[in-house]
Amino acid sequence: MSAYDRLERRLSQAVDRFERVEARLAAASDGAEIVKLGREHAELKPLIEAVGAVRAARAEMVNLEAMSKDGDREMAELADAELKELRNRVPELEQVALLLLAPKDKDESASAILEIRAGTGGEEAALFAGDLLRMYQKYAGKRGWKFELEDISDTGIGGVKEAVASVTGNGVFGRLKFESGVHRVQRVPETEAGGRIHTSAATVAVLPQPEGDVDIVIDDKDIRIDTMRASGAGGQHVNKTDSAVRITHMPSGIVVISQLKSQHQNRAQAMLMLRTKLYDAERARQDSERAAERKGQIGSGDRSERIRTYNFPQGRVTDHRINLTVYNLPEVIEGALDPILEALAAEDQAQKLAAMEQDA
Repeated sequence: MSAYDRLERRLSQAVDRFERVEARLAAASDGAEIVKLGREHAELKPLIEAVGAVRAARAEMVNLEAMSKDGDREMAELADAELKELRNRVPELEQVALLLLAPKDKDESASAILEIRAGTGGEEAALFAGDLLRMYQKYAGKRGWKFELEDISDTGIGGVKEAVASVTGNGVFGRLKFESGVHRVQRVPETEAGGRIHTSAATVAVLPQPEGDVDIVIDDKDIRIDTMRASGAGGQHVNKTDSAVRITHMPSGIVVISQLKSQHQNRAQAMLMLRTKLYDAERARQDSERAAERKGQIGSGDRSERIRTYNFPQGRVTDHRINLTVYNLPEVIEGALDPILEALAAEDQAQKLAAMEQDA
């Protein structure tokens, strides 16, 4: 029995759900419900089309098998040739359907907050954090996403101690979620007279921005809002008004700062960042409850895990989660992340698919 046969029941359930969504979408009048149903319809449609292609191919196989057994020799030979080709193609169509059926992160299409912090390695770590910030900014540009810095603490010579950016667009979190973790760099610092290779690190966190229908309640009495002067490198004031906004969520201890816009914009952005962090904390709580189920999953987003090494002398980038090494480090640093991210996504999907087959 093929994997497709074992999961036929789940595929049939998906088809039934699609038909119910279509029927409800045709009858709905509430705007919010229409948007929600429309999103689900769009997500299910590729799967339904893939299931239709498999079922059509299987039906054709039955017809060809009947034709190959009739009395017409010439017709039977033609049917046998088509049947052989179809038997090779059906498993590929089944695999496409199964991959589309694999569970997706509910925040796959969300925008994200990106946080980068220098780790061990002093000034070299800060320079590397700056490299990562620019790498993601260039990658966002290639994808057509909006990349906005919300807060940055730099060293004045190209290094970054800490940076927070908002990345807005369709599918940002689904694409960047694999970047959460410890990134390590091996290279000769410009300040190293002896030519010795140093190892430094920076941490990356990618948090999904909650979408409109996610209910994150923030009580006014639970937050403290402070305004202050925005500051740049070395503590230099970049403006002379109290435009920067710091919000403290007292129950959780979460603190967010936005200081690169007007006070009104900073306040709105800081509230968005707070909602994002609270949402991420709830996601983490739910994930911990499913820790055994998620163990080893590529997309777990453990920010304490060393995930990737950038070795400049050898020009290589190694992702330790999937043992993938590429020798195009200059291109990667310039934002050519797609080959790595696609390999990570494929492995994550394969693991989910394997878990589905075990449960079937």
